Formats: sequence, structure tokens, C-alpha cells
Amino acid sequence: MPTAELTTHTLDAPGATLTYDIRRSDASREPALLMIGSPMGASGFGALADRFPGRTVVTYDPRGSERSKRTDGAAESTPEEHADDLHRLITAVGGGPVDVFASSGGAVNALALVARHPEDVRTLVAHEPPLWQLLPDREAGLAAATDIHDTYLRGGRGPAMAKFIALVSLEGPIPADYLDRPAPDPAMFGLPTEDDGSRDDPLVGQNMISCSYFVPDIVALRSAPTRIVVGVGAESSKVVTGRAAMAVAELLGTKPATFPGGHGGFVPAEWGQGGDPDAFAATLRQVLG
Repeated sequence: MPTAELTTHTLDAPGATLTYDIRRSDASREPALLMIGSPMGASGFGALADRFPGRTVVTYDPRGSERSKRTDGAAESTPEEHADDLHRLITAVGGGPVDVFASSGGAVNALALVARHPEDVRTLVAHEPPLWQLLPDREAGLAAATDIHDTYLRGGRGPAMAKFIALVSLEGPIPADYLDRPAPDPAMFGLPTEDDGSRDDPLVGQNMISCSYFVPDIVALRSAPTRIVVGVGAESSKVVTGRAAMAVAELLGTKPATFPGGHGGFVPAEWGQGGDPDAFAATLRQVLG
């Protein structure tokens, strides 16, 4: 598969140095296409980006993830901070409006971006933002998310990630007595059972709180000039990310677009999530128009 030349750049932001990659296509008349996640960095979008050789594609590592290092010593980042980073990134690559494909926590951050800087984005495809606050079972969900974060602080990555996997795999509403269930064994998921003492995991250390408790500004989003399409996975509509995606689409007065696979439908199968980048890219091209 032909790919565009990839160049890597850095961008100074308050409290962090951001690293981003550009796959440039000088032949395209379309605006740049940003592909973003959180805490997933640029590496998670390589396969999908390579399937858009006719467009200039920008990927990046959010502050605190992979190559983007924090310089302020802070332990957590908020969607608003990430939104401002994205605004700086869009300015650095030539300014908006750009198109954005954003998945998971990246979709949360992109919704914050559109609310704060609507002129930056022409079309936003927000794929499965984990907006727990929009769900009727929010109280149980937020309690479970907080428990995962607290488990990480107490016992490290293995026990916390085991709880995370169990929670995001659960179909349907989260029962009120969910936290009364026995904690899953990390070894069942191939996770470490010993605590290595590190506390720098951006997923269970940051996103479980910052994303879970975020409430999008629906009024600002509905009034923005940005075309917002909410994406939901064909295989993940019953888990929390799919349910949250459908909830935000309803609040925006739109219908969600169905994408192949589950929450990680755009990543290669060898990543362990069974994704199909070819099929996902074909759907994304249709949605972008």
C-alpha cells in the first residue's frame, strides 16, 4: 500500500512538549485530517492513516502519552487542556478548519475542542466517546471508574487494568451493586500481578477520572458550524462506549454512524482487538463525504 512521506515534529505547550506526525499529500485539495485518541497516541492510528494516501493526515501523542512529555509535573490532564493542545496543533499545521477523526478519549477531547474553538473543525467524527455522565446508570459507572483509578494508586497497573477490561466489556447498564462483585484476577488477562511501583499509566491514572466525569457543552456543540457525526461500533453498541455514543448523538439531534468492529475497529487485528482497518477506512471515507 503506498504511503505518504511521514515527518515528525514537536510543539511546545504550557506544561508539555507535544510530538506529532504529518503524512503530507500536496495533491489533496481537502483540509488536513487529524486522527486522535486519548490516551492512545499516534502509533494507534498508523494503519488507518496509511489508508488515506490522498489526504494530509496528522496524528499526535496527547500530553503525558508516548512521546509527548509533561514538563509541569502534573499527574492528570483535563479534556479542556487537551482541547487547547489540539487548537495549538491545528494552528501549527496551517490552521482550520480541518477534519477530525477522534476515538475514545480523543473523541471526548475533540468535543471539548469544538465547543471552545468551533472554527477549527469542519467535520468531526467522534467515535465512541466514553461520556459516562450522559448515561442513566452514570452513578454506578462513575463509581466503578473511580474505583479503577483508586485501585491503580493502591496496587498498580495489573489490578486496575483487570477491572478496566471487565468494566468496558460489560454489556448493558452497570448494576448498582457492581462494586460488590469479586475483583477480577489480573492473570486472567495476562496482566502483571506484582506492583512495579510506577504510577504513570495515562489510561487508569488519568483518563478514568478526567474523561469519565466530563460533561460536554451540548448547547455550544449544537450551535457550532462544525458538522458532528457520532460513530458507534457494530460490535460495541451495548457496552459503555457504544451506549454513550448513542446518548450524545441523541442529545445533538443526530443519528449515529455505524462503523465496522468494536471500540478498536480501526486498529490491526494483531493488536488483539480484531480490527479491520480496510473496512473501517472505507466507512470513514463515506462518513467524511
